[in-house]
Amino acid sequence: MAVAFTFPGQGSQAVGMGKDLADAFPEARKVFEEVDDALGEKLSKLIWEGPEETLTLTANAQPALMAVSLAAIRALEARGFSLKDKVSYVAGHSLGEYSALAAAGFVSVADAARLLRVRGNAMQAAVPAGEGAMAAIIGLEQADVEAACAEAAQSSVCQIANDNGGGQLVISGARAAVELAAKLCTEKGAKRALMLQVSAPFHSALMKPAAEIMREALAGVRKNAPLVPVVSNVSVTLTSDPDEIARRLVDQVTGRVRWRETVEWFGANGVTTLYEVGAGKVLSGLARRINRDVATAAVGTAADVEAALAAL
Repeated sequence: MAVAFTFPGQGSQAVGMGKDLADAFPEARKVFEEVDDALGEKLSKLIWEGPEETLTLTANAQPALMAVSLAAIRALEARGFSLKDKVSYVAGHSLGEYSALAAAGFVSVADAARLLRVRGNAMQAAVPAGEGAMAAIIGLEQADVEAACAEAAQSSVCQIANDNGGGQLVISGARAAVELAAKLCTEKGAKRALMLQVSAPFHSALMKPAAEIMREALAGVRKNAPLVPVVSNVSVTLTSDPDEIARRLVDQVTGRVRWRETVEWFGANGVTTLYEVGAGKVLSGLARRINRDVATAAVGTAADVEAALAAL
């Protein structure tokens, strides 16, 4: 009867997220204040009031989503909840891995906010606007998607960026190569091949300049062994060594987010309930498609916190 906490990634953001937590719990409000102080700006005002198009910018969405997740954690802890005692594993989707690590004490909330601001800016700057692209491929076997990427890439870059499970794979790379791969996937029988409205080709080899920036940024922060084992995006394995965790976070910038395998790993290691901590319910939906035997619950509002405390 093990429990895992998961933390959402980009795309789960929404104007107003976390306000309910901040109003109900002083400890949650303090997280937003810590993030504001760390970044030297009122990110909390943007989170709660918008505009949405500014919140959606990668450099804002990444620390904003982390802030909401950590606000939910602090709200739980304010009521006597202990992550170390109640949760067997944590994991996060892409930027959510930083939220998971901050929740587990690997880095402080302030350092997580600064790292994610650096990460967002670096990922945005790695490729000139319009030169990269991403596409969601629905309902095609992974081997067929791999083959389409290989055929489309030739001297360019095109690779699987996210294995989200439930028959959804996301490809990323140079725009022309991704467009060609999407067309090839349709010809191979994909139900849908949808170009995504994203600002850069995340989790592809084109992000290498951003990976180097993150290597330096991670080297400059204090890192602790996490209180709870963290399942890595890129390796789907556990480690408590801070330097190894940092290396995996660098690899994650250019590497695949192996979310389907992560949820399968949870099931194989006795996890019966996955809590999605923070904004939205994207990961809960994915988990249900990957493993129907694992129960899911969201912790993103004050009411959710009360329900989780009662269940845990």
